[in-house]
Amino acid sequence: MTKKRVLLSWSSGKDSAWCLHALRQDAQVEVAGLLTTFNRTAGRVAMHAVRRSLVEAQAEAANLPLHAVDLPWPCPNEAYESAMRNAMEPLRTAIDAVAFGDLFLEDIRAYRESKMRPLNLEPLFPLWQQETGPLARTMIESGLKAVLTCVDPKQCPAGFAGRRFDTDLLERLPGNVDPCGENGEFHTFVTAGPMFSHDVNVTVGETLTREGFVFADLHPAEGPRHQSPGFQS
Repeated sequence: MTKKRVLLSWSSGKDSAWCLHALRQDAQVEVAGLLTTFNRTAGRVAMHAVRRSLVEAQAEAANLPLHAVDLPWPCPNEAYESAMRNAMEPLRTAIDAVAFGDLFLEDIRAYRESKMRPLNLEPLFPLWQQETGPLARTMIESGLKAVLTCVDPKQCPAGFAGRRFDTDLLERLPGNVDPCGENGEFHTFVTAGPMFSHDVNVTVGETLTREGFVFADLHPAEGPRHQSPGFQS
């Protein structure tokens, strides 16, 4: 049986990490690599503001190649789409589909589908329309560990930046905040879980406010590489 080779859009957060875990449960799928966009000037993940070295550590823990897309800053939509086309063109003959961790935002899904169509690549949404409350708890119960790296203070308490994504956090979220942050309330960085062979150790540095968002700066940290028993290569 020929497996479907899938490239995964990787933000460094919990949804894309759980998407990787879900894809690896499908015997008909082979995850071929991770695709991440970086702010070229800052050397960080766009929106999440996570250092590139930490994303590279995640890819190593997932035992997958990382395909980086460097974006200018500022980055108008035309520049973003051009950079993505240039990145995808040499990969399209080696893959069959691109997977995304989106949960329920119809406009985002439609946009992604429209961009995959000219490339003749199938868009996949393994987590689509899963109920976010139970999903968040399933992630945590599975051993997934993450830190909130970015918070929109208009939707979520600014003090949550730098906190662990755990059951205590879920219980303290205001009622208007989606448990998975799907409306942009917060973004995360995954440090451990069944999709990784070992932990990605980090320390939480300073918290700062920029362009209306609150960011917690994560640094690589030395520490034991605890094995993740659920990992599948």
